[in-house]
Amino acid sequence: MWTIGRPALAKGMLAAVLAAGSLILPAETGHAQSGDTIRVALFADIGSKYKLTVPVVTLQSGQAWSLSAKDSGASLITVPAGSRARASLDGYRVKVLETSSWQTAATAAKKLSATDDKPLLFLNSKGGANVYQLYTGTYASESAAKNAATRVAKAGLGLPADQTPAVKGGKHLTAGSYATQAEADTARLSLAAAGVDAWTAVVPDAGGGTRYEVWVAEAANDADLAAAKTVLSQVLPQVTLGTAGAGLMLRTDAGLDFSAETQVAHYAVSGGTPVMAAGTAGIQLAERSKRTYRGSLELGASNGSLSVINVVPLEQYLYSVVGGEVSSSWPAEALKAQAVAARSYALAQGNRFDIANVVDTTLSQVYNGTGTEAASITAAVDATSGELLMNGGSVVEAVFSSNSGGKTADPSEVWNSGGSVFASVDSPGDTSAVSSKMWYYVQLSSGSAGYVREDNVKLTGDKNAASLPLLTATTKDVNVRVMPVVESGKDPVGKLNPGDTAVVLDKVSESGSYSWIKGPFTSADILKSLQGKTTASSLPSSIVTLEVTQRGPSGRAMMVKANGTPLTVKYPDLYRSAFGGLPSTLFDIVPAGSYTVLGADGRTSTVSGQTSVLSASGVVTGGGSGTVVMNSRSEGRVIGTGSGFMFIGKGNGHGLGMSQWGVKGMADEGYDYKAILQHYFQNVTITKE
Repeated sequence: MWTIGRPALAKGMLAAVLAAGSLILPAETGHAQSGDTIRVALFADIGSKYKLTVPVVTLQSGQAWSLSAKDSGASLITVPAGSRARASLDGYRVKVLETSSWQTAATAAKKLSATDDKPLLFLNSKGGANVYQLYTGTYASESAAKNAATRVAKAGLGLPADQTPAVKGGKHLTAGSYATQAEADTARLSLAAAGVDAWTAVVPDAGGGTRYEVWVAEAANDADLAAAKTVLSQVLPQVTLGTAGAGLMLRTDAGLDFSAETQVAHYAVSGGTPVMAAGTAGIQLAERSKRTYRGSLELGASNGSLSVINVVPLEQYLYSVVGGEVSSSWPAEALKAQAVAARSYALAQGNRFDIANVVDTTLSQVYNGTGTEAASITAAVDATSGELLMNGGSVVEAVFSSNSGGKTADPSEVWNSGGSVFASVDSPGDTSAVSSKMWYYVQLSSGSAGYVREDNVKLTGDKNAASLPLLTATTKDVNVRVMPVVESGKDPVGKLNPGDTAVVLDKVSESGSYSWIKGPFTSADILKSLQGKTTASSLPSSIVTLEVTQRGPSGRAMMVKANGTPLTVKYPDLYRSAFGGLPSTLFDIVPAGSYTVLGADGRTSTVSGQTSVLSASGVVTGGGSGTVVMNSRSEGRVIGTGSGFMFIGKGNGHGLGMSQWGVKGMADEGYDYKAILQHYFQNVTITKE
């Protein structure tokens, strides 16, 4: 594990990176080597830093793979090629039900699946017969498990009168040690025939080997374990009972599919020592969208939950990261720039996430395993192998965003800090993100207006009385959208069918990462979104006016006022989430039910509803909602019928550092990766290890 000194930018970074320089210098003593591994948290509970957990993971590989002890490296289990196996943490849980009927257990498990108490279903042998044992968990503490037991008891599962959900834990007793699994299994079945819950466990030896033990009892605390030992000593007087240590419990999972019984091997990590899953073909993790990962998966515990950490060589990690962040079809120089920056960002993290260096989301860098690898990406990573971005003797934590909207952000516009590496610079290449898809802005016969995608309509060749062109649909039920983009969660303003006509008012590019429109948002929408996200002492009961009153060097919003009162936030980039998740803070706010017209004499007039307005050709009178206001170029707009506010903006992301689409644009123009990085970052050199 390596740790690198943190750069000046100390705010929590929400996305991945790039940085700059044109000089190749020898590595300085103390920097990480590019051959090092990196620890990527896929599932973990790391408190306020990161929390994404599952009770069980399902693993598979195209070739045989193994589970080994992390500390000793001893091989514990070999899993055949193509076989699925599941793993969980042997921790606090609730034993819900024990039954001879899989269907009975599965029915209860289905009900629990819809709750926060996730089910685990095992097949075991007891009293000479098979039994299905249903659990929930695991839980972070015994107290949490007790609360869960109370919930489960009230979940309407139809439990037998003689069975009550009970708290269990990861403390066990040994009932014998054996050289082979077959011997241990025989002893386990003998105990099970006497009505005792027993499991085979594989345990690492101090010398690097393994042995097998039979475990009994599953106590949540030492007192329960002592009580279990007293009872079992009476039931099994011929067996010498000891206290179990760390190992891997071998169980049979019967809960892979609650619609039809499927049995797979299940391994419960017990005693707090992690195990490593590794195979030459990589390991597929079903619970992470069936992604396959290079390196190994460390299965352990974090705050009482199962943690899954991918331990992977840094350069192989970058094969995925670069492909997850940008398209493999981009120019080679753009891919190289991303590779150098991603490597630098990773090495600048140190132990940011305690048990991991990074996570696999945009909280660090997008990392999707082998699925985002491509030959062009691998070539870019290999071509820049070992290259790091340095400033003042430290690796640069070089952040980036998808698109800066034509100008990158100044540090003061994002997190109020940034050091000497970051400054606002022009990013003309951002326009490379502009979509080739076009939308018509149209007025329907009802007077409503919206956007319709050009490939669903055709111009009729006719014009209306104001000489505006008409169009009609080429297929049934064409949606007329609120914005020039498909938003499946929003109802259309209307529909067009063949034979229907609409007036064409404008033609625009599809809303995307370079330019966008969001809204309309009502006063109530905005007030709900602002809750807990502004440091203002109070919010108004209703928002009548909303305006940007202060902008930073790049034009990004630094202060927004509602009804003339500041809506202060901890740092400016929080305006994105404060207003419902805007793509960037490079925006204007426009009242949804109004339209500003420039008069022939240079004066402007904002119109809404029935109002006398100035147009470029003189005074006209608005006729209410649906009125079209024309200018001298025969361009028209509909006076809006809605209320609230529209956000019209550019860019996607915080905008600090490098703009990914800007990099593509520069690469398209022939710049190499060093010149590109030098443009976006200041006072940075590239160090070759």
